[in-house]
This record gives sequence, C-alpha cells and structure tokens, in this order.
Amino acid sequence: MNDAGELLNILMWPMIACVILTGIHCYLGIHVLMREVLFVDLALAQVAALGAAAGAFIGVSVESTGNYFFALGFTMVGAALFALGRFRDRRVPQEAVIGIVYAVSSAAAILVLSKSATERDEIEQMLTGNLLWVGRHEVVKTALIYSLVALVHIVFARRFFALSRAQTLDGGRDKLWDFLFYATFGVVVTSSVKMAGVLLVFCYLIVPASCAMLFFRGVRARLLAGWTIGLLGSLGGLTIAAVWDFPVGPSVVAVFGAVFAIGAAMSAIAPRARTG
Repeated sequence: MNDAGELLNILMWPMIACVILTGIHCYLGIHVLMREVLFVDLALAQVAALGAAAGAFIGVSVESTGNYFFALGFTMVGAALFALGRFRDRRVPQEAVIGIVYAVSSAAAILVLSKSATERDEIEQMLTGNLLWVGRHEVVKTALIYSLVALVHIVFARRFFALSRAQTLDGGRDKLWDFLFYATFGVVVTSSVKMAGVLLVFCYLIVPASCAMLFFRGVRARLLAGWTIGLLGSLGGLTIAAVWDFPVGPSVVAVFGAVFAIGAAMSAIAPRARTG
C-alpha cells in the first residue's frame, strides 16, 4: 500500500503535466498534419535552443526567466519565417523552409556554444526535459501559458482552420494569420520543450492526432480520440518509467509508437474513416 501511495505521489504532477501537454499538442497536431509541416516543432525547438544559447552567451542563466524570453524571442523570428515561407504556388514547399531554419539554427547554436562559458549540457537539458520530476510551480505556469494560447485559438478557430485547409482568407491577410498561428505555436513549443524535451513533445504533437485521423474526419471526434490516446499513452509510459526505472521520455515515446502501430493495423481492416 505504501509503495502504491509513493508511486502515486511521484506520478501526480507528471501526469497532470501530461494532461495539459496532450490537450494543446493534440489540437496543434491536427493543424500540423493538415498543413503537412510535420517537423515544424523540431525546427522551432531548435530555434528556441539557439535563443537560449545566445542568452547564455551574454551571461543570462539558462534557468532564468530572462533566458526563457530570449528563447521565445527567437521563436517569434522563426514564426515569421514560416509565415513568409508559405508560398501560394508551392514553388518551394514549406517543409524546405522548415528544414533550412532547422539546419541553420542548429549550426548557429553550435557556433554560439563553442564560444560560450556555459556548459553545453545545460542547453541540452532544455531539449531533453525531465518530465518525471516536474513540480507544481512549473505545471501551473505552463498551464496558464497554454490557456492563453487556447483562448487565442478558440477566438480565431475558423481563420486558423481555413488556412490549415489551404483556403485563402478575405483581404489577403494570410501571412498575418499564419504568423499568429506560428507565434502561438512557438510559445507552446518553448514552454513544452523545457519540461518534456524535444522528442516527447514531437510525439505528443504527431502521434495522438495521427491515430485519431486514421479513423475520424470531424475535428471534434479527432480531438476527443486524440486526447484519449494521448492520456492513455502518457499513463502507460509514466508507469513503465516509474516501476522499472526507465527514462521517462523514451518510455512514453515507446508506448506511443506501440499505440500508433496498433492503430495503423486496425485502420487497415476497419471501415473507412467516420465523419464523427
């Protein structure tokens, strides 16, 4: 009984963190899959790491609020590049722009770190996260940030989904709305990566949404299915990590991989996707 209670205490805040991670990332993942920009969060995470490295280079502690705003400022620049790099005639795929931003920001971060007194491990920690030991303060702060982002997306949901469906908005303001989408996306990624790491954040973004889109067409149905899959995968991964002393991120990712494999197999024999 004591062991079960101790395990529950260990998993409480990480599981709450997984709930909020699933909530925002499954929604954004549906947009990402519709836009076919699968690696946008990896690119934005690397841009955020470049911002953190730049802040550390001038003496701003990696763990400080100031360094967070450095990283966030750099992600805003990345958001602007992605908005401007969405060409209507598709002469250059947006994935090419994302790949270029990722490669250049990775190289720039290495160059900055090579001349910085800050240990590179501190920057790498930002990209790997430590979800199992996340505490109440970080969870509450992240939840508040996500709530503000969610409010923006609720208010402008029709415009964001219109762009994700490759529709043109009235007035030709597509670039501005695209920038707002990627800016809010960047806020989420900057906050999520520090808590959960790049690999896990990518899986939260893609796997639940992909599984849901295998079976459903309606946005609401996809969201409900994705949230359920994300929560079950999180619980399974956290339990495995805590019981068998495995790293949290790889454990949750492995469970998500198994879930997606099962979903893909089921979709091969199931009827056509429902409208939900």
